[in-house]
Amino acid sequence: MLPPLIRDLSNQTARVLVALITWIELPMFFSWMYFCNAGGTVWLASVCSMILIYYYLTDWRIATVGTVGATLIAWGLFSWLMPNGPHLTAAGNAVDVVVIGFSWGSALLLGLSSANLRLEHLANTLATMGIMAHELRTPLATAALIGDAIQLEVERQPDNPRALQLDKLASRLHTLVRNMNHQIDMQIANAKLLQLPRYTELISASKVVNDVVAAYPYPSSRQRECVKVLIHHDFNFLSSTTQFSQVLDNLIKNALHSLTAADSRYPLGALRLEVGLLQERGRIVVADAGMGIDAAMLPQIFKPFFSSNRGTGHGLGLAFCQQVVQSAGGNIYVKSEYAVGAIFTIDLPPSGLEIVANS
Repeated sequence: MLPPLIRDLSNQTARVLVALITWIELPMFFSWMYFCNAGGTVWLASVCSMILIYYYLTDWRIATVGTVGATLIAWGLFSWLMPNGPHLTAAGNAVDVVVIGFSWGSALLLGLSSANLRLEHLANTLATMGIMAHELRTPLATAALIGDAIQLEVERQPDNPRALQLDKLASRLHTLVRNMNHQIDMQIANAKLLQLPRYTELISASKVVNDVVAAYPYPSSRQRECVKVLIHHDFNFLSSTTQFSQVLDNLIKNALHSLTAADSRYPLGALRLEVGLLQERGRIVVADAGMGIDAAMLPQIFKPFFSSNRGTGHGLGLAFCQQVVQSAGGNIYVKSEYAVGAIFTIDLPPSGLEIVANS
C-alpha cells in the first residue's frame, strides 16, 4: 500500500516536498557542479539548460528567486567547503556571464510570455462564461411568459377541474425561472473575476446578511427554515453591496449543496450566519453542518477553476469571494472537516459609523 504522501500528491506537504526537491536538484545542484568544475563548456551548457527548464516548470517569479538564491548559496558553500578548489578564470568568467545572462533573459521572457498567455486565456474563458450565462436569459424569459399564460388561462377558467393543478405548475415554473436568473446573476458576477474595481460604499454587515438571507431563492421551504442568523454586534465596512451580496450568495449556495449531499434533515441552525466583532475586526461567519471539505483540498479551494464538486462546479465562486473580500481590505478563511461541516469566516476592517451592540 502506498504511503499517503505518494498516494495523494495534491496535499500541501507533497507540494512543498516537490518544490524543495526541484530547487535542490535544479538551480542548487547545477550551480554547485558548475563552480566545482571551474565552469567548462559542458557545465555551462548544463546551467543554461537548467535555467530554461526551471522557468518552464515553475512560475517566473519563483524561478527568478530560486535561481538567484540557489546560485548564491552554491557559491557560498563552494567557497567554504572547497577554498583550494578550481576557480573560474577572469576571461572564462566574463564569457560565461554573457552566455548565462542570455539564457536567463530568454527564460525570463518566455516565463513572462507564458504568464501573459495564461492570463489572457483566463480572461477569454471568463468572458465566454459571462456571455453564455447572459444568453440563457432568452429561453428563461420565454418560460416565464409560458407561466404567465398558464396563470391567465386559469383565471379565465376558474371552474376548470385542473385549474389548481395548472396554477401550481405555473408557480413552479416561475420559481424555477427566478432560481435560474439568480444563478445567472452569480455566474456573470463570477465571470468578472479579473475586473473587480475597489468600491467605497458603506455597508452594514447585519443589513446585507439579513437582506441576502431573505432574498435567496431557496429550492424548498425546509432549506429556508434551516437558516439561522445571529447578530452579536453590527459593524460597517467599505465594499460594494452588489458584489458582497454575491459573496454571501455563493457561500449560502455552497452550504446548501453541502447539506443536500449530506442528506441533511435541515434542522434549525444547520446553516448559520453570524455577524460580530473580534479584536476590533468585523467578522461574518457562514457555517454549515454538511459534508465538509476534504483536508487535502482546503489549500486550493480559493484558486480559480478549482472545484471540490467536480461534477457541477466550475471553481470560480470562491475565487470571486476572495477577490471581493480582499478588495474590501479583509480576508476569508475556511475551517472544515469531512462529513462534519465547514465554517467560512470573513474578516473585515470596520469603517465609518459607530459600532452598535445587539442583544
